[in-house]
Amino acid sequence: MIQLLFEIPDAESIKDKRRIIRSVKDKLQRRFHMSAAEVDHMDSLTFGQIGGAIVSNSQVFGESVMHKALDMIEKEIPVRIQDIKIYSEEF
Repeated sequence: MIQLLFEIPDAESIKDKRRIIRSVKDKLQRRFHMSAAEVDHMDSLTFGQIGGAIVSNSQVFGESVMHKALDMIEKEIPVRIQDIKIYSEEF
């Protein structure tokens, strides 16, 4: 599981923020086959928090997907990442 807290400096309205959030969620779902949702700061104009999850039979693979997703967000999305948490569990 990955949680990202980020600042959206270019958002001038909630509509702008929602467009960027939707873009991040869609890219995580399409490119990395992850479940993704906005999990906090829904009423904030400048901050957003997204959670994503993937299920795999390999902990190494799951963590590598999370790191690739983070790299994609850092390179392609106009946000400033404030906090990142990556969790993985093995059952």
